[in-house]
Amino acid sequence: MTASRAEHNGIPKILIVDDNQDLGFLLQLMLEDEGYEVRFAKDGSEGYLVYLLFSPDVVITDIQMPGKNGLQLMETIRIHNPRARAIYMSGDLSEYWLPLEEERKRYQVGLLEKPFSKVDLMKLLSEAAV
Repeated sequence: MTASRAEHNGIPKILIVDDNQDLGFLLQLMLEDEGYEVRFAKDGSEGYLVYLLFSPDVVITDIQMPGKNGLQLMETIRIHNPRARAIYMSGDLSEYWLPLEEERKRYQVGLLEKPFSKVDLMKLLSEAAV
């Protein structure tokens, strides 16, 4: 169990950041049903503020968003927590392949190409030990 999980009674905390609010809401409901404590943010700027207040175990973020994208969001978060874990989502991962490969070399990250299944998401969360 990570220190942050111990601080909140062992209930894993997940932050979802996506400009598609319908998808974010569905993911939040699904993950809460699986026993996670979940917060949602509609873009990278809001995601950063929610991260600071919520201290999640994992950030599930869209890559392509207006303003601060998912990669920029995680770069900012890692100023505070270099070990922050992320799962990146995108409809076109190939556009971001080089920066994502760098992320995978340096940090614990997962990748989900939209559309993805609940099984794929839950597998990545289990690999992140959340």
